[in-house]
Amino acid sequence: MRNVFTFLLIILFFNIADAQKDGYVAPTDTAVQHKLAQWQDLKFGLFMHWGPYSEWGVVESWSICPEDEGWTQRRGPYSADYNTYVKAYENLQTTFNPTHFDPDKWVKAAKDAGMKYVVFTTKHHDGFCMFDTKETDYKVTSAKTPFSANPKSNVALEIFNAFRKENFMTGAYFSKPDWHSPYYWWPYFPPKDRNVNYDPAKYPARWQQFKDYTYNQIQELMTGYGKMDILWLDGGWVRPLKTVDKSVEWQQGIKYDQDIDMPKIAAMARAKQPGLIVVDRTVAGPYENYTTPEQQVPAEPLSHPWETCMTMGNSWSYVPGDHYKSSQQIVQLLIKIVSRGGNLLMNIGPGPDGDWDPEAYKRLADIGKWIKINGEGIYSSKAVAPYSAGDIFFTQTNGGSNEYAFLLAKNNDVALEPVVKIATGNDKKVKSVSLLGVKHKLKWKQEGGDISVTIPQSLQSNSGLQYAAAFKISY
Repeated sequence: MRNVFTFLLIILFFNIADAQKDGYVAPTDTAVQHKLAQWQDLKFGLFMHWGPYSEWGVVESWSICPEDEGWTQRRGPYSADYNTYVKAYENLQTTFNPTHFDPDKWVKAAKDAGMKYVVFTTKHHDGFCMFDTKETDYKVTSAKTPFSANPKSNVALEIFNAFRKENFMTGAYFSKPDWHSPYYWWPYFPPKDRNVNYDPAKYPARWQQFKDYTYNQIQELMTGYGKMDILWLDGGWVRPLKTVDKSVEWQQGIKYDQDIDMPKIAAMARAKQPGLIVVDRTVAGPYENYTTPEQQVPAEPLSHPWETCMTMGNSWSYVPGDHYKSSQQIVQLLIKIVSRGGNLLMNIGPGPDGDWDPEAYKRLADIGKWIKINGEGIYSSKAVAPYSAGDIFFTQTNGGSNEYAFLLAKNNDVALEPVVKIATGNDKKVKSVSLLGVKHKLKWKQEGGDISVTIPQSLQSNSGLQYAAAFKISY
């Protein structure tokens, strides 16, 4: 993951074909199929990027990557010299002490907001482990880390257990590349970019050490952290060379075969966690059980399961004074994504003290108020043509017997025209039309696939609804 410096892209729909090539392979394991169907019904999840980098309030991991990209820029007193910066960055381990860490507080806020699953960064590209791995001392439970003395020091375990108690699906984010590991960035050579800094074919023994290291860490997560539903693998440049798509700009820098034997990893993980959803993101094939457009909303439904991963603020990781999207924006993004048949995985980056910014709690509280009224048109819903018409977005439930037309508000408060016209695109006979959260009976008229709903004057500018109004159409 990387920072995003503009919100403009996420306001606009984009053609998903530009970011995801064809090649989705549906899982054949019936347990995986069942879990994937359950996950698709959840619609709204929580993502968290967290590590010692939050102490500096900088982009997660990427500032130690020697690439000249906008999100990799070094800042601060150590930025003039790369080696000095990396040493200071890695030394953050010795001061990381998030004493306000209280996962139960996060669970309550996320549950009240209507979130149903969680994905947490057990290890990002920098290699720092937020779990008690036996493979490295670069971890939150190391004696070098002040927080190791805290009873909740095994952060990933505490998070997964807390959310699981409230019936959340749990997902372990895990970075395949590891920029701290001497088996990936061999100290004999300087790192050149995000990729492995030696040729694995020339040094197969060292690459095998990295494969074993990766396998062992994933095995730890699959055996010691309770029931796991999702293994969310990031760092798509770690992949077999034959899968590289040179038409994708960021894949053009992959020069070496970085095959870590995903068949072996997936088989082990599913032996420990039957039905596990594996998300080897951007590597199309049998181990990318759903795709993950980042900070984007597809223009139309996809033919396979998918999830938009998106930041609540501008950054994946904690940044002091980050600009958070408004509650209206988040609700309307959720509606747009669900209308296309996808899920929204919304990221909040905890701070160095172990808590979220108060603004994040405010957003979740607002979303929760909306979802309590309108959630029946969100959860377990399917996409239905025409998907959207102007400011109205559609979903359906109960095998199509109920359809929901979400009218997006131009401001926080919903203002309704005297007559709301809903172009459903089908001419099935309508039995009733109601407005969720409003007790008034509505008068309506159907002409083919078009429904005209008469809005009482008292509701037009004073409906009490916010962000979006949901018309429930029963057939």
